[in-house]
Amino acid sequence: METALPLRKIIHVDMDAFYASVEQLDDPTLVGKAIAVGGGGTRGVVSAASYEARKFGVRSAMSGALARKLCPDLIFVRTNFERYREISDKIRKVFFEYTDLVEPLSLDEAYLDVTENKKGNPSATLIAREIRQKIKERTGLNASAGISINKFIAKVASDINKPNGQKTVPPEEVLDFLEHLDIKKFYGVGKVMKEKMYRHGIYTGADLKQKSFEYLQENFGKSGSYYYNIVRGIHNSQVKAERTRKSLAAERTFNENISSEIFMLERLDTIAEEVAKRLKKSKVAGRTITLKIKYRDFTLQTRSKTLPLYIASKELILDNVKDLLYQDEMRDSVRLLGISMSNLNNENPKKKEKVSEKTIDVQLKLEF
Repeated sequence: METALPLRKIIHVDMDAFYASVEQLDDPTLVGKAIAVGGGGTRGVVSAASYEARKFGVRSAMSGALARKLCPDLIFVRTNFERYREISDKIRKVFFEYTDLVEPLSLDEAYLDVTENKKGNPSATLIAREIRQKIKERTGLNASAGISINKFIAKVASDINKPNGQKTVPPEEVLDFLEHLDIKKFYGVGKVMKEKMYRHGIYTGADLKQKSFEYLQENFGKSGSYYYNIVRGIHNSQVKAERTRKSLAAERTFNENISSEIFMLERLDTIAEEVAKRLKKSKVAGRTITLKIKYRDFTLQTRSKTLPLYIASKELILDNVKDLLYQDEMRDSVRLLGISMSNLNNENPKKKEKVSEKTIDVQLKLEF
Protein backbone atom coordinates (compact mmCIF):
# COMPACT_ATOMS: atom_id res chain seq x y z
CA MET A 1 0.00 0.00 0.00
CA GLU A 2 1.22 3.48 -0.89
CA THR A 3 1.19 6.61 1.20
CA ALA A 4 -0.34 9.55 -0.64
CA LEU A 5 1.99 12.37 -1.61
CA PRO A 6 0.91 16.00 -1.24
CA LEU A 7 -1.81 16.82 -3.75
CA ARG A 8 -0.87 18.15 -7.16
CA LYS A 9 -2.88 19.98 -9.82
CA ILE A 10 -2.72 17.80 -12.90
CA ILE A 11 -4.30 18.41 -16.29
CA HIS A 12 -4.61 15.68 -18.90
CA VAL A 13 -5.17 17.18 -22.36
CA ASP A 14 -6.43 14.82 -25.06
CA MET A 15 -7.10 15.94 -28.63
CA ASP A 16 -10.45 14.84 -30.06
CA ALA A 17 -10.11 12.21 -32.84
CA PHE A 18 -6.76 13.85 -33.62
CA TYR A 19 -5.63 12.23 -36.90
CA ALA A 20 -9.14 12.28 -38.35
CA SER A 21 -9.72 15.86 -37.21
CA VAL A 22 -6.50 17.01 -38.87
CA GLU A 23 -7.61 15.41 -42.14
CA GLN A 24 -11.01 17.11 -41.90
CA LEU A 25 -9.27 20.40 -41.12
CA ASP A 26 -7.08 20.12 -44.23
CA ASP A 27 -9.91 18.92 -46.47
CA PRO A 28 -13.21 20.68 -45.62
CA THR A 29 -15.11 18.27 -47.90
CA LEU A 30 -14.51 15.59 -45.26
CA VAL A 31 -16.13 17.58 -42.44
CA GLY A 32 -19.18 15.83 -41.03
CA LYS A 33 -18.39 12.59 -42.85
CA ALA A 34 -17.39 9.18 -41.57
CA ILE A 35 -13.67 8.88 -42.25
CA ALA A 36 -10.96 6.46 -41.19
CA VAL A 37 -7.27 7.23 -41.24
CA GLY A 38 -5.20 4.24 -42.29
CA GLY A 39 -5.32 1.36 -44.72
CA GLY A 40 -8.64 0.54 -46.30
CA GLY A 41 -7.40 -2.47 -48.21
CA THR A 42 -7.95 -6.10 -47.32
CA ARG A 43 -4.90 -6.04 -45.05
CA GLY A 44 -5.15 -2.44 -43.84
CA VAL A 45 -5.73 -1.33 -40.27
CA VAL A 46 -7.59 1.75 -39.02
CA SER A 47 -5.28 4.18 -37.20
CA ALA A 48 -8.03 6.61 -36.21
CA ALA A 49 -11.70 7.26 -36.89
CA SER A 50 -13.80 10.42 -36.93
CA TYR A 51 -16.68 10.71 -34.46
CA GLU A 52 -19.07 10.24 -37.37
CA ALA A 53 -17.41 6.86 -38.09
CA ARG A 54 -17.37 5.87 -34.44
CA LYS A 55 -21.17 5.97 -34.39
CA PHE A 56 -21.03 2.89 -36.63
CA GLY A 57 -18.61 1.10 -34.31
CA VAL A 58 -15.44 1.91 -36.26
CA ARG A 59 -12.45 2.04 -33.91
CA SER A 60 -8.66 2.33 -34.10
CA ALA A 61 -6.73 -0.96 -34.53
CA MET A 62 -9.73 -2.44 -36.37
CA SER A 63 -9.15 -4.09 -39.74
CA GLY A 64 -10.04 -1.93 -42.71
CA ALA A 65 -12.27 -4.71 -44.07
CA LEU A 66 -14.35 -4.86 -40.87
CA ALA A 67 -14.55 -1.07 -40.68
CA ARG A 68 -15.92 -0.90 -44.22
CA LYS A 69 -18.42 -3.64 -43.41
CA LEU A 70 -19.70 -1.68 -40.38
CA CYS A 71 -19.83 1.57 -42.33
CA PRO A 72 -20.20 1.05 -46.12
CA ASP A 73 -19.86 4.80 -46.82
CA LEU A 74 -16.62 5.06 -44.82
CA ILE A 75 -13.96 7.23 -46.48
CA PHE A 76 -10.36 6.07 -46.00
CA VAL A 77 -7.55 8.64 -45.83
CA ARG A 78 -3.86 7.79 -45.82
CA THR A 79 -1.86 8.71 -42.73
CA ASN A 80 0.29 11.83 -42.85
CA PHE A 81 2.50 11.75 -39.76
CA GLU A 82 4.59 14.74 -40.80
CA ARG A 83 1.44 16.86 -40.72
CA TYR A 84 0.32 15.37 -37.40
CA ARG A 85 3.72 16.12 -35.84
CA GLU A 86 3.58 19.69 -37.19
CA ILE A 87 0.23 20.27 -35.44
CA SER A 88 1.42 18.43 -32.32
CA ASP A 89 4.41 20.80 -32.03
CA LYS A 90 2.06 23.80 -32.06
CA ILE A 91 -0.05 22.22 -29.32
CA ARG A 92 2.97 21.53 -27.10
CA LYS A 93 4.13 25.13 -27.45
CA VAL A 94 0.82 26.12 -25.85
CA PHE A 95 1.48 23.73 -22.95
CA PHE A 96 4.90 25.23 -22.26
CA GLU A 97 3.40 28.70 -21.97
CA TYR A 98 1.89 27.48 -18.70
CA THR A 99 4.38 24.98 -17.27
CA ASP A 100 7.63 23.19 -17.98
CA LEU A 101 6.26 20.05 -16.33
CA VAL A 102 4.80 18.54 -19.49
CA GLU A 103 4.78 14.78 -20.08
CA PRO A 104 3.71 13.90 -23.65
CA LEU A 105 2.13 10.46 -24.00
CA SER A 106 1.76 10.64 -27.77
CA LEU A 107 1.26 13.24 -30.49
CA ASP A 108 -2.24 14.00 -29.25
CA GLU A 109 -2.17 13.83 -25.45
CA ALA A 110 -0.09 14.96 -22.49
CA TYR A 111 -0.05 15.48 -18.74
CA LEU A 112 0.65 18.94 -17.30
CA ASP A 113 1.49 19.73 -13.70
CA VAL A 114 0.19 23.26 -13.06
CA THR A 115 0.45 23.24 -9.26
CA GLU A 116 2.91 26.08 -9.69
CA ASN A 117 2.54 27.58 -13.16
CA LYS A 118 3.98 30.41 -15.23
CA LYS A 119 0.73 32.39 -15.20
CA GLY A 120 0.41 32.38 -11.43
CA ASN A 121 -3.16 31.16 -11.86
CA PRO A 122 -4.40 29.12 -8.86
CA SER A 123 -7.23 27.52 -10.86
CA ALA A 124 -6.28 24.45 -12.88
CA THR A 125 -9.81 24.46 -14.28
CA LEU A 126 -9.36 27.92 -15.78
CA ILE A 127 -5.89 27.03 -17.08
CA ALA A 128 -7.31 23.97 -18.88
CA ARG A 129 -10.03 26.12 -20.42
CA GLU A 130 -7.46 28.68 -21.62
CA ILE A 131 -5.24 25.94 -23.08
CA ARG A 132 -8.13 24.40 -24.99
CA GLN A 133 -9.14 27.82 -26.33
CA LYS A 134 -5.59 28.60 -27.49
CA ILE A 135 -5.29 25.21 -29.18
CA LYS A 136 -8.53 25.94 -31.06
CA GLU A 137 -7.32 29.40 -32.09
CA ARG A 138 -3.89 28.24 -33.27
CA THR A 139 -4.75 24.91 -34.89
CA GLY A 140 -8.49 24.92 -35.51
CA LEU A 141 -8.84 21.67 -33.54
CA ASN A 142 -10.80 20.75 -30.44
CA ALA A 143 -9.28 19.30 -27.29
CA SER A 144 -10.75 17.80 -24.14
CA ALA A 145 -9.24 17.88 -20.67
CA GLY A 146 -9.41 16.24 -17.27
CA ILE A 147 -8.29 18.08 -14.13
CA SER A 148 -7.63 16.54 -10.73
CA ILE A 149 -5.11 15.73 -7.99
CA ASN A 150 -3.14 13.05 -9.86
CA LYS A 151 -2.47 11.64 -13.32
CA PHE A 152 -4.82 8.68 -13.01
CA ILE A 153 -7.93 10.69 -12.13
CA ALA A 154 -7.09 13.43 -14.67
CA LYS A 155 -6.77 10.79 -17.39
CA VAL A 156 -10.14 9.24 -16.52
CA ALA A 157 -11.79 12.66 -16.23
CA SER A 158 -10.64 13.81 -19.68
CA ASP A 159 -12.88 11.20 -21.27
CA ILE A 160 -16.04 12.21 -19.36
CA ASN A 161 -17.14 15.21 -21.43
CA LYS A 162 -15.60 14.37 -24.80
CA PRO A 163 -15.58 15.77 -27.39
CA ASN A 164 -14.59 19.41 -26.81
CA GLY A 165 -15.23 19.44 -23.08
CA GLN A 166 -13.51 19.15 -19.74
CA LYS A 167 -14.14 17.67 -16.32
CA THR A 168 -12.68 18.77 -13.00
CA VAL A 169 -12.55 16.40 -10.04
CA PRO A 170 -11.49 18.56 -7.05
CA PRO A 171 -9.95 16.95 -3.93
CA GLU A 172 -13.20 16.86 -1.96
CA GLU A 173 -15.00 14.99 -4.78
CA VAL A 174 -12.34 12.42 -5.64
CA LEU A 175 -13.58 9.51 -3.51
CA ASP A 176 -17.22 9.95 -4.52
CA PHE A 177 -16.22 10.23 -8.20
CA LEU A 178 -14.21 7.00 -8.06
CA GLU A 179 -16.86 5.08 -6.13
CA HIS A 180 -19.56 5.88 -8.71
CA LEU A 181 -17.29 5.19 -11.69
CA ASP A 182 -18.03 2.15 -13.85
CA ILE A 183 -15.09 -0.22 -13.49
CA LYS A 184 -14.57 -0.30 -17.28
CA LYS A 185 -13.93 3.47 -17.13
CA PHE A 186 -10.91 2.97 -14.87
CA TYR A 187 -7.81 3.70 -16.94
CA GLY A 188 -5.91 0.44 -17.40
CA VAL A 189 -8.95 -1.83 -17.16
CA GLY A 190 -9.24 -3.31 -20.63
CA LYS A 191 -11.68 -5.87 -22.00
CA VAL A 192 -10.01 -8.89 -20.40
CA MET A 193 -9.57 -7.25 -16.99
CA LYS A 194 -13.13 -5.92 -17.10
CA GLU A 195 -14.49 -9.44 -17.52
CA LYS A 196 -12.30 -10.68 -14.68
CA MET A 197 -13.53 -7.87 -12.45
CA TYR A 198 -17.13 -8.78 -13.30
CA ARG A 199 -16.48 -12.41 -12.32
CA HIS A 200 -15.43 -11.13 -8.89
CA GLY A 201 -18.57 -9.02 -8.56
CA ILE A 202 -16.74 -5.76 -9.20
CA TYR A 203 -18.80 -3.45 -11.41
CA THR A 204 -18.08 -0.02 -9.92
CA GLY A 205 -15.41 1.73 -7.91
CA ALA A 206 -17.53 1.15 -4.79
CA ASP A 207 -17.44 -2.61 -5.44
CA LEU A 208 -13.67 -2.48 -5.87
CA LYS A 209 -13.25 -0.48 -2.67
CA GLN A 210 -15.05 -3.16 -0.67
CA LYS A 211 -12.35 -5.73 -1.53
CA SER A 212 -9.51 -5.99 0.93
CA PHE A 213 -5.86 -5.46 0.06
CA GLU A 214 -5.21 -9.19 0.62
CA TYR A 215 -8.16 -10.21 -1.59
CA LEU A 216 -7.01 -8.05 -4.48
CA GLN A 217 -3.43 -9.29 -4.23
CA GLU A 218 -4.55 -12.90 -4.10
CA ASN A 219 -6.85 -12.60 -7.12
CA PHE A 220 -5.12 -9.94 -9.21
CA GLY A 221 -1.46 -10.50 -8.35
CA LYS A 222 0.86 -7.50 -8.55
CA SER A 223 -1.96 -5.38 -9.95
CA GLY A 224 -3.92 -5.90 -6.73
CA SER A 225 -2.09 -3.18 -4.81
CA TYR A 226 -2.49 -0.81 -7.77
CA TYR A 227 -6.27 -1.25 -7.81
CA TYR A 228 -6.43 -0.97 -4.03
CA ASN A 229 -4.70 2.41 -4.17
CA ILE A 230 -6.28 4.04 -7.20
CA VAL A 231 -9.84 3.54 -5.96
CA ARG A 232 -8.77 5.48 -2.86
CA GLY A 233 -7.37 8.29 -4.99
CA ILE A 234 -3.74 7.30 -4.40
CA HIS A 235 -1.53 7.43 -7.49
CA ASN A 236 1.91 8.86 -6.85
CA SER A 237 3.34 8.87 -10.37
CA GLN A 238 4.64 12.39 -10.97
CA VAL A 239 4.56 14.26 -14.27
CA LYS A 240 7.90 13.48 -15.89
CA ALA A 241 9.09 16.44 -17.90
CA GLU A 242 11.93 14.43 -19.46
CA ARG A 243 10.75 11.28 -21.20
CA THR A 244 13.74 9.45 -22.63
CA ARG A 245 12.98 7.54 -25.81
CA LYS A 246 13.63 3.84 -25.23
CA SER A 247 13.47 2.60 -28.80
CA LEU A 248 12.80 3.49 -32.43
CA ALA A 249 11.05 1.21 -34.88
CA ALA A 250 9.34 0.84 -38.25
CA GLU A 251 7.28 -1.99 -39.67
CA ARG A 252 5.22 -2.89 -42.74
CA THR A 253 2.16 -5.09 -43.26
CA PHE A 254 2.10 -6.60 -46.75
CA ASN A 255 -0.84 -6.84 -49.16
CA GLU A 256 0.10 -10.46 -49.79
CA ASN A 257 1.97 -12.90 -47.59
CA ILE A 258 5.66 -13.35 -48.40
CA SER A 259 7.42 -16.72 -48.32
CA SER A 260 10.65 -15.89 -50.17
CA GLU A 261 13.52 -14.55 -48.06
CA ILE A 262 14.73 -12.58 -51.09
CA PHE A 263 11.46 -10.66 -51.16
CA MET A 264 11.70 -10.21 -47.42
CA LEU A 265 15.13 -8.60 -47.79
CA GLU A 266 13.72 -6.15 -50.34
CA ARG A 267 11.08 -5.07 -47.84
CA LEU A 268 13.60 -4.95 -44.99
CA ASP A 269 15.80 -2.65 -47.05
CA THR A 270 12.99 -0.08 -47.12
CA ILE A 271 12.19 -0.56 -43.43
CA ALA A 272 15.87 -0.19 -42.45
CA GLU A 273 16.02 3.08 -44.38
CA GLU A 274 13.01 4.39 -42.42
CA VAL A 275 14.55 3.37 -39.08
CA ALA A 276 17.82 5.10 -40.03
CA LYS A 277 15.91 8.30 -40.88
CA ARG A 278 14.16 8.24 -37.50
CA LEU A 279 17.42 7.65 -35.66
CA LYS A 280 19.01 10.58 -37.48
CA LYS A 281 16.05 12.85 -36.75
CA SER A 282 16.19 11.94 -33.04
CA LYS A 283 20.00 12.25 -33.04
CA VAL A 284 20.49 8.84 -31.44
CA ALA A 285 22.02 5.44 -32.23
CA GLY A 286 21.34 2.00 -30.83
CA ARG A 287 23.12 -1.19 -29.83
CA THR A 288 20.24 -3.67 -29.72
CA ILE A 289 18.51 -4.51 -32.98
CA THR A 290 15.32 -6.56 -33.16
CA LEU A 291 13.64 -8.18 -36.13
CA LYS A 292 9.87 -8.56 -35.76
CA ILE A 293 8.12 -11.25 -37.79
CA LYS A 294 4.36 -11.82 -37.92
CA TYR A 295 3.37 -15.01 -39.71
CA ARG A 296 0.29 -15.83 -41.76
CA ASP A 297 -1.51 -17.22 -38.70
CA PHE A 298 -0.75 -13.96 -36.77
CA THR A 299 1.80 -15.62 -34.46
CA LEU A 300 4.58 -13.22 -33.61
CA GLN A 301 8.31 -13.90 -33.39
CA THR A 302 11.19 -11.57 -32.49
CA ARG A 303 14.90 -12.10 -33.02
CA SER A 304 17.38 -9.76 -31.34
CA LYS A 305 21.09 -9.14 -30.98
CA THR A 306 23.12 -6.61 -29.00
CA LEU A 307 26.19 -5.10 -30.64
CA PRO A 308 29.42 -3.90 -29.01
CA LEU A 309 29.03 -0.46 -30.63
CA TYR A 310 26.17 1.94 -31.36
CA ILE A 311 24.93 2.01 -34.95
CA ALA A 312 22.55 4.29 -36.84
CA SER A 313 23.24 3.86 -40.57
CA LYS A 314 20.93 1.98 -42.89
CA GLU A 315 23.78 -0.22 -44.14
CA LEU A 316 24.79 -1.47 -40.68
CA ILE A 317 21.19 -1.93 -39.63
CA LEU A 318 20.45 -3.99 -42.73
CA ASP A 319 23.60 -6.11 -42.36
CA ASN A 320 22.59 -7.11 -38.85
CA VAL A 321 18.97 -7.68 -39.83
CA LYS A 322 20.18 -10.10 -42.50
CA ASP A 323 21.97 -12.11 -39.82
CA LEU A 324 18.77 -12.24 -37.79
CA LEU A 325 16.68 -13.19 -40.83
CA TYR A 326 18.92 -16.15 -41.63
CA GLN A 327 19.35 -17.09 -37.98
CA ASP A 328 16.52 -19.60 -38.22
CA GLU A 329 14.15 -21.01 -40.82
CA MET A 330 10.81 -19.33 -41.38
CA ARG A 331 7.92 -21.33 -39.94
CA ASP A 332 5.36 -20.01 -42.43
CA SER A 333 4.71 -17.22 -44.90
CA VAL A 334 5.01 -13.72 -43.47
CA ARG A 335 2.42 -10.90 -43.34
CA LEU A 336 4.48 -8.30 -41.43
CA LEU A 337 8.12 -7.40 -40.88
CA GLY A 338 9.53 -4.81 -38.53
CA ILE A 339 12.87 -3.50 -37.28
CA SER A 340 13.46 -1.77 -33.96
CA MET A 341 16.55 -0.25 -32.37
CA SER A 342 16.82 -0.07 -28.59
CA ASN A 343 19.53 0.35 -25.95
CA LEU A 344 19.92 3.88 -27.32
CA ASN A 345 22.74 6.29 -26.48
CA ASN A 346 20.41 8.89 -24.97
CA GLU A 347 20.64 7.74 -21.38
CA ASN A 348 21.14 11.04 -19.61
CA PRO A 349 20.81 11.43 -15.86
CA LYS A 350 17.30 12.64 -15.25
CA LYS A 351 16.66 15.62 -13.09
CA LYS A 352 14.44 14.59 -10.28
CA GLU A 353 11.46 16.83 -9.77
CA LYS A 354 11.40 18.29 -6.30
CA VAL A 355 8.17 17.35 -4.62
CA SER A 356 6.37 20.33 -3.18
CA GLU A 357 6.60 20.54 0.60
CA LYS A 358 3.20 22.20 0.84
CA THR A 359 0.80 20.30 3.03
CA ILE A 360 -2.45 18.86 1.81
CA ASP A 361 -4.37 21.37 3.92
CA VAL A 362 -2.72 24.29 2.12
CA GLN A 363 -3.38 22.84 -1.30
CA LEU A 364 -6.99 22.13 -0.48
CA LYS A 365 -7.50 25.86 -0.01
CA LEU A 366 -6.33 26.57 -3.55
CA GLU A 367 -8.83 26.67 -6.40
CA PHE A 368 -9.22 23.75 -8.72
